[in-house]
Amino acid sequence: MARHADGSAGDANYGAIGTGYVSYRQPDPVIAAFIGRYLGDARTVLNVGAGAGSYEPVDREVTAIEPSASMRAQRPAHLPRAIDATAGKLPFPDASFDASMATFTVHQWPDLRAGLLEMRRVTRGPILILTCDPAELDRSWLAAYAPEVIAVEARRYPSIASITDALGPHAEVVPIPIPLRCTDGFSEAYYGRPERLLEPGARLANSAWSFVDPSVAVRFSADLGRDLANGTWDARYGHLRAEASFEGSLRLIVGRR
Repeated sequence: MARHADGSAGDANYGAIGTGYVSYRQPDPVIAAFIGRYLGDARTVLNVGAGAGSYEPVDREVTAIEPSASMRAQRPAHLPRAIDATAGKLPFPDASFDASMATFTVHQWPDLRAGLLEMRRVTRGPILILTCDPAELDRSWLAAYAPEVIAVEARRYPSIASITDALGPHAEVVPIPIPLRCTDGFSEAYYGRPERLLEPGARLANSAWSFVDPSVAVRFSADLGRDLANGTWDARYGHLRAEASFEGSLRLIVGRR
């Protein structure tokens, strides 16, 4: 797959959709705590598909890989500059890092297995993959309002088995509860705050919306806006507003040697 004009290497063009990404996609402390726990005592960490730097630990020596110039430009000053490279061809010798991680990125990779094998090649210890289980995406109320978006996500996210198979027999799959006030605005983060998905920027920060016809967003906004105004959404899903967390599709996959 050819890279986009800004260097994006996957199917999503972050030069077009990623300009306001950090306004909606901030690392959530609950999710970050899981990542920190499974990184263990690793001091050197490779972050592949690092984007604007979400979930990069600041108490470790991090090397970031990000092909999109738009995303590299949004990295805050306190994080290291990201290297322009892709998962399938990492520019490092074997066993260069104590651990490696990839968050919300494997669904963008043209060759998932090649990228994971490259991560294993350059990593001495654990490999952490934060992703969503495509088989569980329909747990979200979004499936009733924008089934096209859920269908796109289900096609793009690799199966959990395809990731664990590449990582080897010692891979562990950890379900991650999504907190009600989740600051990382992937679609399920708004399970109890549906109004947020009426914001175009919130949808744009989820790449699946860029793969459906614009009419889907128009219909979605009209239907959800109407149902929020007349109480239909709350009658069906209002209990979610008081749920401290949501057991959705979010998974942390940990591969060990």
